[in-house]
Amino acid sequence: MAEKKKIFGFTPNVFYTGVVSFLTDTSVKMVYSVMPMFLMSIGASKTSLSLIEGIAESTASLIKAFSGYWSDRIGKNKPFMLIGYGLSAVIMPVYALVVSPLQVLILRFIERVGKGIRTAPRDSLVAGSVNGNEVGKSFGLHKAMDNSGAILGPLLAFLLLLFHPGDFRLIFLLAGIPGILGIFVLYFGIHEAKKHKESLLKKFRFSDYPKRFYLFLAIIFVFTLGNSTDALLMVKANEVGIKVTFIPLVYLISSIVSVFLAIPFGQLSDRIGREKLLIAGFFIYAMVYFGFGITANVYVIVALFAFYGIYSALTDGQQKSMISDLVDENKKGTGMGIYNALLGITLLPASLIAGLLYDKVNSKVPFYFGGSMALLAIVLMVIYLATKPKIEDAD
Repeated sequence: MAEKKKIFGFTPNVFYTGVVSFLTDTSVKMVYSVMPMFLMSIGASKTSLSLIEGIAESTASLIKAFSGYWSDRIGKNKPFMLIGYGLSAVIMPVYALVVSPLQVLILRFIERVGKGIRTAPRDSLVAGSVNGNEVGKSFGLHKAMDNSGAILGPLLAFLLLLFHPGDFRLIFLLAGIPGILGIFVLYFGIHEAKKHKESLLKKFRFSDYPKRFYLFLAIIFVFTLGNSTDALLMVKANEVGIKVTFIPLVYLISSIVSVFLAIPFGQLSDRIGREKLLIAGFFIYAMVYFGFGITANVYVIVALFAFYGIYSALTDGQQKSMISDLVDENKKGTGMGIYNALLGITLLPASLIAGLLYDKVNSKVPFYFGGSMALLAIVLMVIYLATKPKIEDAD
């Protein structure tokens, strides 16, 4: 079978998956960039704000492992993507009807269920649609497109707030439009990555995955325990003097930086290895979080959001590429599912710890905690890299 013509140097599946992520993230970030301020306007505390994010992510996270495993079993990814992205598209405008934090939690949970259904099969489809040594580059494109949506979404939210101050519900209503457009692109533009029936996953066994896979997940667990919801970053920005109207603009700074760096960093990881970039990313994260804890200067906060974008470009795509490198072809969906489930489950204690520290101690401590966990993850990642040949020999 002839190889399909590439689009801007990427296979059609990789490119159109990026477009779907761009449109969906535009929709989600229109809502997410103002949700902390909206929640506090209807009576939510910082602890409940963190708890809503943690519960929504964590309780839906097991679905990520299940959907990844099931997509490996049947050899199909697209149905899971259609259901998952469809749920997100439908939920966004419904936020306009809520009047209590509990209702936000319920809708947030349903929307995260959608993400849980689609994430691992989508990542598996990207990994299975790559030609040659372009895994890092392909996940870099996905991250860049994802963050392009994270730029446009907050920018649209800012413009709407500029002309309709405080009208969060109008933002929620309009956020459904790009999400629905994404469903059309997904349906017509993306095709299944061909899998041979005899190679499909028959059953799950822990022993089928290498030691390095589990060691890497342990490091990610440590890091994620200090990586609480980004909502607290926006709350801190507001508390140091940035007006609510401009919060979406400040938030998108990190996305702009990440867009420009995601693909180059992905290509670099294909050449020099993922581990080195992850160590650099964890270090920048630690510095950013210590900075958020120390400073009360508006300009420093803005600069820290820019560095946060560098951290994001260094880590997000590389972590998925690492999982793709570590597991066999017919187990990529399950591997991605376990990885994504771990991230989501760990977010509950991470967000709860950060929210309680913010409310009960002071605004500095949760950031110091996050920075410290990142430093611990660096130490573990250095050990992981140094012992890599020994682990490979043992396997």
